[in-house]
Amino acid sequence: MTTFIPTLTLPRAVFDHPASSILLPVSLGMAVGYLSSRSNQKQTYARVKNPPYSPPSFVFAPVWTVLYGVMGYAAYRAVSAGLSLSATSEQSDLARQGATLYTLQLALNLVWTPLFFVLRRPVEALVDIVALLGLNAYLAYTWGQVDRISGLLLLPYLGWLGFATYLCAGTGYLNGWDISDKAIEGEGKGKGKAKEQ
Repeated sequence: MTTFIPTLTLPRAVFDHPASSILLPVSLGMAVGYLSSRSNQKQTYARVKNPPYSPPSFVFAPVWTVLYGVMGYAAYRAVSAGLSLSATSEQSDLARQGATLYTLQLALNLVWTPLFFVLRRPVEALVDIVALLGLNAYLAYTWGQVDRISGLLLLPYLGWLGFATYLCAGTGYLNGWDISDKAIEGEGKGKGKAKEQ
C-alpha cells in the first residue's frame, strides 16, 4: 500500500477545481512537447524503424491532450469525493495516497518525451513507461475504491500506455536500442529512410 507524501504531491488547490485539475496536466504536457520539439520529434519518428501499427506522428498530440484532460478530471473527482464530508476515513486515505501516486505518474509521464526524443535513450524511456503503466494500474485501482468513475476514467489512459509501451519497446528493439544522432545522420547519407514495417 502506498502512503500520502505531501512533499511529493501536488497542492490540494490543484484538485479542488475541475478547471485547474484538467488544465495542469494539459498545459504541462504541451510545454514538454513544445520544449522537446527542438529535438525534431517528427523527423526522428519518421527516420527510425517503427514496429507495425505505429500511427502517424500527428496522432500523438491530440490523443495525449485528451488523455491529459481526462486524467485531470479523474483526479478532481477522486480527490473531491475522497475528501468530502461524506467520505469514510478509508476513502480519505485512499484519495490522499492516490494524489501522491497521481503526482508521481505525472512526473514519469512528462519525463518520457525528453528521455526518448531529446536524450535519445530508448532503454531508459522503456523503463520509465513500464513504471508509468504499473503506477497507473495501481492508481486506477486505488481511486476506483474512492470513486468508481474516476477509476474507469483512467482505463483509456492505461490502454494507450500499453500501446505506447509496445511502440517504445518495438522501436528500441528494431533500432538496436540506439536512436542517437549518429545513427540518424548515418541513415540520411545514402542509406535511405529507415522506417520499415
